[in-house]
Amino acid sequence: MNIVKKTITLNDGRTIEIETGKLAKQADGSVVLKMGNTMLLATVTCAKDAKEDVDFMPLSVEYKEKYASAGRYPGGFLKREGRANDSEILVSRLIDRALRPLFPDDFHAEVFVTVNLISAEKEIMPDALAGLAASAALAVSDIPFNGPISEVRVARIDGKFMINPSFTQLEKADIDIMVAATLDNIMMVEGEMKEVAEADMLEAIKFAHEEIKKHCKAQMELMAEVGKVQKRAYCHETQDEELRAAVSKYCYDKCYTIAKSPSSKQERTDAFEALKAEFIATLSEEDAAAKKSMVGRYYHDVEKEAMRNMILNDGVRLDGRGTKDIRPIWCEVDYLPATHGSAVFTRGETQSLTTVTLGTRLDMKSIDEVLVEGSEQVVLHYNFPPFSTGEAKPYRGTGRREIGHGNLALRALKYVIPTGEANPYAVRIVSDILESNGSSSMATVCAGTLALMDAGIKIKKPVSGIAMGLITNSDNSKFAVLSDILGDEDHLGDMDFKVTGTVDGITATQMDIKVDGLSYEILEKALEQARQGRLHIMGEMMKTLSEPRAELKPHTPRIIQITIPQEFIGAVIGTGGKVIQEIQKTTGTTITITEKDSMGIVDIFGDNQESMTAALDWIKGITTVPEAGQVYKGKVVSILEFGAFVQILPGKEGLLHISELDWKKVEKVEDVVNVGDEVEVKLLEMDPKSGKMRLSRKALIEKPEGYVEPERRPRPEGPRGGHSSQGRSGERRPFRN
Repeated sequence: MNIVKKTITLNDGRTIEIETGKLAKQADGSVVLKMGNTMLLATVTCAKDAKEDVDFMPLSVEYKEKYASAGRYPGGFLKREGRANDSEILVSRLIDRALRPLFPDDFHAEVFVTVNLISAEKEIMPDALAGLAASAALAVSDIPFNGPISEVRVARIDGKFMINPSFTQLEKADIDIMVAATLDNIMMVEGEMKEVAEADMLEAIKFAHEEIKKHCKAQMELMAEVGKVQKRAYCHETQDEELRAAVSKYCYDKCYTIAKSPSSKQERTDAFEALKAEFIATLSEEDAAAKKSMVGRYYHDVEKEAMRNMILNDGVRLDGRGTKDIRPIWCEVDYLPATHGSAVFTRGETQSLTTVTLGTRLDMKSIDEVLVEGSEQVVLHYNFPPFSTGEAKPYRGTGRREIGHGNLALRALKYVIPTGEANPYAVRIVSDILESNGSSSMATVCAGTLALMDAGIKIKKPVSGIAMGLITNSDNSKFAVLSDILGDEDHLGDMDFKVTGTVDGITATQMDIKVDGLSYEILEKALEQARQGRLHIMGEMMKTLSEPRAELKPHTPRIIQITIPQEFIGAVIGTGGKVIQEIQKTTGTTITITEKDSMGIVDIFGDNQESMTAALDWIKGITTVPEAGQVYKGKVVSILEFGAFVQILPGKEGLLHISELDWKKVEKVEDVVNVGDEVEVKLLEMDPKSGKMRLSRKALIEKPEGYVEPERRPRPEGPRGGHSSQGRSGERRPFRN
């Protein structure tokens, strides 16, 4: 084995070790990355040649966390890892978005990148290391790649930036972003913030890039020590320069004219397609059939060049707007009257219909990942059906793009959604994209804000979002930053930069850059232009609904939340859940109990106030500690020769001795009370250890004039003994506290 290792030392002394030549040697490239006890195995493989007529980069990235890495069993019947969960898909997307732009434009062979978490230390976050591992595997392979890159997480904790914080440290951060970059250029940014300023976010990106430069240099040193890796030769595209020139000459001016004529997305698409067909018709039948794919490639380049030059030279965009203009916006709330909250947000040709549904803790999303377990109070689901773009094809369910867009929108909104006592509900936000022509995820953020306010959720502040674009010339000497980009401006442009926030700061961001040499000056301009655009969009939203509704919708189920001492949780639940099930069945409510900070948080969920109050009183009765000297209205539950047992609170019974029934002499208990009778009694005393209680009815009756205390009968020495919990037949009757 030719084992080669490189070590990267972080500013705080922690180290990252990259090793190659030991595991998975039959892959085209493989490395093991180690930080503490966390280890990732990254491998890359590449097909020998491209498939026929493939004119794109067929890159597949899979990130997988092995449960054994943390000494855990997978859940489910099969007890093995299954399909990727949302978290794994999101990490895969982070890797993919950083790597994809760096493969040569004419390289079309299938490439497979696999990153497995094979050892997991509890506090180390592996997602921040996955991009570095994937890049290092590509670096030591012969696959053509214009890297290396690295990804790091940068957090701001107590005003100081930190690289790759732990899970615990991240809980205190007000900035949490992932940054990917090469030695020279930022490639990708994604993360969430707590209303931070644009300048602070830019500073975080710069801080991350300084660390990434060290990672890139270490990979270059690794390549050198492995031995100069000769990248493989390839030829995936056949070129015809005469045809390229003919396409440009025939189509460029006409493309420019189409691009400069404001039109809808479908009209513009049809016009461009008609022009391509018009050129193909000028070719011989033989050339048209043989060179159709090549013509498509060259025509795409002409269309891209015409659109970009129009924007740079004339300052006019495909729909006639200027670079800073926002498309027309209209909104409506309470569009779906049977939902708990709903909103329609339409900006240009992009439209989201979003709903909010409120549920109990039982409805919260369960998380069972290798390093993260628990539940999520707020979820956001984003759906992108084919009809939203006019495509005639079946909807095959949730894809990676939908999971990624939904996650970005959730990050944008979750900071402003109250939790705990301020909002005991589980919250599900669903965005259905009905039309799409650019930045549907940002439409989801805007519609989500309005739907939350329509539902009566007291969000801290409204959030709006915008997608920014960039057009540059060949040497980056001339550029245009575009506000509220169209789909074509994203596809044919150099940047897709999404920014969400309140009036006071940024809450989330996602940036993908497709061009080398993007300066911080351009980023700063884009952030300021995004801020202005966000505020404009916010103003349009507030014309529809400016603050959360004062009350929940009448048909929204209500929640009563109380806290109880930890020691009473078992009493409310009962053996095998018997007590809580009885409460729910009797009152028609749903009850959940969560233990937090040595207290039990009880949520009573129902659509009938009377039944919820009954459940609340029942639970209060179980958890109330009886006090000596207090008067209670109880129910006789059993009678013995020497007295009656009276339940004064749910699960709490005390002895009403025959001598405490009345001032006069009572021969038989049944002469005064019977099973099922309600009777007022006074608690004379309570044993703090056993919980046994001595009750009196006599103490609540006026003492007769001239009363003489009768001679007391001796109490029997039976197993109950006046305070025992044994019944007449000898069965044990436990006292319930």
